[in-house]
Amino acid sequence: MKILLLAIGRKHNADLVTAIEAYGRRLTHYTTVGWHLIEPVKGKLDQPMTRRLESDALERELQSDDYVILLDERGKQLTSRQLADCIETHQQQATRRLVFIIGGAFGVDERLRQRANLVWSLSALTFPHQFVRLILTEQLYRAFAIMKGEPYHHE
Repeated sequence: MKILLLAIGRKHNADLVTAIEAYGRRLTHYTTVGWHLIEPVKGKLDQPMTRRLESDALERELQSDDYVILLDERGKQLTSRQLADCIETHQQQATRRLVFIIGGAFGVDERLRQRANLVWSLSALTFPHQFVRLILTEQLYRAFAIMKGEPYHHE
């Protein structure tokens, strides 16, 4: 199984790069994972138009058989173990990519939200997008450690 981490945003903040890369390296022991950052829409467009254009850009990166998990504050909250169970279920389907999407500052449009197989909320709190990238990378590492029975996660 391959994992694609797809996000609207600029390059990772230099202060966060070290941590994101560290978890990324750890993840490579379990699976193939990669980031694809898409530049935010530029110009003075209204929020619905920005959401639509950014969602179009995200959707162009998807394949028809991808299993898509959209990160959105209005989504379902999962425990780390539930995330591990979700990944494990889809890991058995080697032909599908698992794609995590982090939308832009105004989120994604309803069409992309409907395309998602799961809408996942990290928290009811709002985080800067670059923090979300770090949290997502760490949680993926944690999920794989749980699946392998490694001592990283404590319950």
